[in-house]
Amino acid sequence: MDVTLHLAQDPAADALLGRSPLAALTGMLLDQQIPMEWAFKGPRTIADRLGTEDLDAHEIAAMDPEAFAALLSDKPAVHRYPGSMAKRVQQLCQYLVEHYDGDAEAIWRDAGSGPELLRRLEELPGFGKQKAQIFLALLGKRLGVAPKGWREAAGAYGEPGSFRSVADITGPESLAKVRAHKQETKAAAKAAKAAGKK
Repeated sequence: MDVTLHLAQDPAADALLGRSPLAALTGMLLDQQIPMEWAFKGPRTIADRLGTEDLDAHEIAAMDPEAFAALLSDKPAVHRYPGSMAKRVQQLCQYLVEHYDGDAEAIWRDAGSGPELLRRLEELPGFGKQKAQIFLALLGKRLGVAPKGWREAAGAYGEPGSFRSVADITGPESLAKVRAHKQETKAAAKAAKAAGKK
């Protein structure tokens, strides 16, 4: 895996995401309740603070939880909720060590179909259906991982030419379109909720 991603809008962080399956998974895990660029810059920040060029599932899984939480909490914090996200990142790495010998790419390397890959992603700690579908779309659209039926398994996120998620970002222009789509979706949900209260 060695592609150019534009999710963190930071060359060093994006380079790590493009070559490291674990960094890409970790960025996706962190992508909640904070701006997307902040989330996807997180793996590079963690690697820098560990003094390494890449993330290692075995190393992170084995770290003292308090020490790892402190690492994510240092200013600037890796996430708005660094303590709980440190726990989630460690749980993800522990799961990878237990089920895939610490090799994140093994999740998709031999997946026989889109639905099978979606199931594997949904089994990861911290990945619900939506997060799994977005990551599946990212794999298919940006990373060349395209098992049979991946677009259907990714749902609306797999649609070609859409601007729904991180899977559709190729630079600043598409980032703006994805942001606009998310704002429209939030506004529609808010309006529907308000209408339901009347």
